[in-house]
Amino acid sequence: MTWLIAALVFWITAWWLNQRLVAVDTGSNMVMKRGINLLVPFLFGLTIFVIWEFVVRGLQVPSVLLPPPSMIWERITNSLPILWADFRQTFLKAVLAGYVLGCGSGFLVALLIDRSPFLQRGLLPLGNFVSALPIIGVAPIMVMWFGFDWQSKAAVVVIMTFFPMLVNTVEGLAAAGNMERDLMRTYASSWWQTLLKLRLPAAAPFIFNALKINSTLALIGAIVAEFFGTPIVGMGFRISTEVGRMNIDMVWAEIAVAALAGSAFYGLVALVERAVTFWHPSVRTGTR
Repeated sequence: MTWLIAALVFWITAWWLNQRLVAVDTGSNMVMKRGINLLVPFLFGLTIFVIWEFVVRGLQVPSVLLPPPSMIWERITNSLPILWADFRQTFLKAVLAGYVLGCGSGFLVALLIDRSPFLQRGLLPLGNFVSALPIIGVAPIMVMWFGFDWQSKAAVVVIMTFFPMLVNTVEGLAAAGNMERDLMRTYASSWWQTLLKLRLPAAAPFIFNALKINSTLALIGAIVAEFFGTPIVGMGFRISTEVGRMNIDMVWAEIAVAALAGSAFYGLVALVERAVTFWHPSVRTGTR
């Protein structure tokens, strides 16, 4: 009961503090504004973990069902070599390779489709078909084709990331207005000049939207693909193995590493987007 009361008191205190922080008038002080913008989500996340810890201990939830955050953190600190090996196998090899190949091929095919109405009628339905394939059906086939190492997981990632990039790039290339295109024609611009100076800049928000979506899809695809065959290393392999051993704290440790890696990857793409599309109204007003 004491743990539950402590959780309730901490939640009320954190809620009150966050409300006070949000109500602070920063004026033109950008340093204070950025500090508050970072502090508010940090306190919110900390509140979730503290309440999780107190509720699990207060209700005496078995660790097999839900271990407390302190137990997960202890497992992380004691298993850093294993977690690093799994991260390197899954993220640094399969995810990054598949992400680059999938997004790059989707972008190039979108350029071809933009040049050819025939390809647009033929490849877009095919891409839609490929995107609808269930990953649990594709992953075993990729393992049979490319082997048990990271190459088969990268192939699954390519399939998952190709279509979002293709569709978003095609839509982005069509986003430039007729007036702007007419102006480029009056300058006797070639297709490549119009593409580089008008249509690609207009399509940049769409392209980065696909890159951000794929940054999370790629990690999910690689982890799930490892359930169907992999060397004795990798996030998906570790999760499936430790679940069978009832080592749920290790499973949560892998989940935590995957969540941090995915969030960092997404944040990196978002930072690049802000640097490249600084001219976009949503970036200038700070809504993205």
